[in-house]
Amino acid sequence: MKRIFAPAVLAASVAVFAVPAQAEQISLNALSAYLNGMSTLRAAFTQISDDGTVQTGTLYIKRPGKMRFEYNPPQKALVLASNNSVAIFDGRSNQPPEVYPLKRTPLSIILAKNVNLAQANMVVGHDFDGTATVVTAQDPENPEIGSIQLKFTAEPVELRQWVITDNVGSTTTVILGETTADISLANRLFDIDRVRRGEN
Repeated sequence: MKRIFAPAVLAASVAVFAVPAQAEQISLNALSAYLNGMSTLRAAFTQISDDGTVQTGTLYIKRPGKMRFEYNPPQKALVLASNNSVAIFDGRSNQPPEVYPLKRTPLSIILAKNVNLAQANMVVGHDFDGTATVVTAQDPENPEIGSIQLKFTAEPVELRQWVITDNVGSTTTVILGETTADISLANRLFDIDRVRRGEN
C-alpha cells in the first residue's frame, strides 16, 4: 500500500495535551461509549509516516463506516473509507485508486457500528501515560492485519491521536488538532464512485 496511507493511516511528534491535574486512566467501557456516541467529526490533522514524512490536512468522520482524509497542497491525495472499502486516490497519477477492504485495516475497529473495546482479545494494551489514556487494539479475528494505538484525553473524553502499525511493522501516526463534533456531513463527501468520476 502506498506510504501516504498504508493501512497504517498515518509516528508522532510530541503532542501536548491540556488535561486536569487529577486525570486518570479512562475505562474501556467509557471509551467504547465515547466512540459509539460519535456521529460526525471534523478535525485538522498532522500525519507523520514511518519514513518521517510530515503531511497535513483535514479529517472527516461519519460513523459508522465513513472517513475522509483531505491532504493540503502540495500533496494531491485523498483517502476515503466508505461502503466497507478504503480507496487511496493519488492526484499526481492517472491510475485508478488503490482499493482495500476496510475490514483488512485497523481503522475498522473505530469505524465499526458497535465498538466494544472490552471484547475478548481486542485490546492488547491499556495504559495511562500521565497525560492520556493509551489503548492498543487489534481485530481479534484478524490480528495479522496490524494494530491501532489510540490516545484519549479526559474531561470530556476526546480522541487526540492514533498510531497504526501495519502487517509489516510500519507505523503511521495521525495527530488531531482543532476538532468539531456533531456537524452535518453529506454522504457525498465519502462517495468513492463519485471521486472516481472526477466529482471531488
